[in-house]
Amino acid sequence: MKAIKNPLYFILGILVLISMASCEPKALTAEDVLVSSEEQLAQELVKENPNGYTIYNINDLLSQFMGEEGNFMSDSSLYRTRAYYDGLYLFSIDTLPTNGPGIYIRGRVVTDDYGGNFYKTLVIQQTKDWTTGADIDQQNLRISVDMGSAGGMFQQGQEIIIRCNGLAIGRYANQPQLCIPSNNNNIYASSATQKVGWAPGRIPSARFRKATRLIGAPDKSKLVYETLSLEDLDNKYLSKYEDVVGARKLDGRLVKITNVHFTNSLDSFGTEMQCHIYNVELSPVDGNPEEDQYAGTFGPTTGNVGYPQSRYVKDASETHKVLVSTSEYAKYAYYYLPAAKYVGSITGVLSYYMDNGNYAPDGGEWSISPNDMGDILPECQKEDADPRWIPTEWKKGTPQPEE
Repeated sequence: MKAIKNPLYFILGILVLISMASCEPKALTAEDVLVSSEEQLAQELVKENPNGYTIYNINDLLSQFMGEEGNFMSDSSLYRTRAYYDGLYLFSIDTLPTNGPGIYIRGRVVTDDYGGNFYKTLVIQQTKDWTTGADIDQQNLRISVDMGSAGGMFQQGQEIIIRCNGLAIGRYANQPQLCIPSNNNNIYASSATQKVGWAPGRIPSARFRKATRLIGAPDKSKLVYETLSLEDLDNKYLSKYEDVVGARKLDGRLVKITNVHFTNSLDSFGTEMQCHIYNVELSPVDGNPEEDQYAGTFGPTTGNVGYPQSRYVKDASETHKVLVSTSEYAKYAYYYLPAAKYVGSITGVLSYYMDNGNYAPDGGEWSISPNDMGDILPECQKEDADPRWIPTEWKKGTPQPEE
């Protein structure tokens, strides 16, 4: 064996190994991110906030910190042009104080990004008043986070508490969300002249993880679903679309609508139209979800523009309807819509989207966003269902099956 003649080489090698080891990030432990009791949580919050702190109810946070115009706009720093409607701001940003008393919100995660329908977005639900401890009607908030596979750490049913200092609260297409300011200067985007400017942006992953604690273990059974017929949903929420300000606190609600069926129809700029049927012998394009945005699947292509596709469901009367919204990147995006004979429930997040581009205050612009296929007509997917719906994925060259 060749001996090391100069002991300095040996010492240098040891120092390099020590240096490499010290560069490795410290592995997270359960204690770093998880609190197991209310007493532990209170102790940590007192220690973290020498100037005091408040855990806000979600709607109180919006009322206190989210102004109509926001505090981020100036003559030289404008929101995108789609931000303005009839004196209201559909896009806005209000920055939250970095210093001073701690500003917290607390809720349970209702979304799961495994199915691909919630990309870099969390929605949390609050069902208790943090001052009195009393049960309250659900309050909800979207959180825009630049984190892939967020559901790995922030699972559906996981209760979390977030220190909001230094972040922002804003509206994107009138949807309130916890965010950071983001400027879009992509002149090559679709309708770029309408989109250049400031808008709510995604919170960096590391920053969000640092600001967020997990409380206990995930528990889906504690999520609260408001169960409604489509008529009740229409009367209670959808008809209130023209109340642009009031609708902000309805967005994000977790709902379950019952006794509905798909109609193989979609909304095209306010007009209901039938989806295209796929039969390659008649057309290689029509009904092909890789090429046709009007295909009879949940989320056909948008040409990578990225907006969610929507398909109508109705009740037995055919007079009440709502859109079911699916991303073209969802795992079930290219599955055919179920035939009208399959009647059941749909669970998801009530979504309200409005900008001044192609939208107007019309109840037809409400939608429900499921987490995945399991939230769509689950009763009809059971083996003993009559009739039973077996979800079928589009396959190139194979005609759409008749049901």
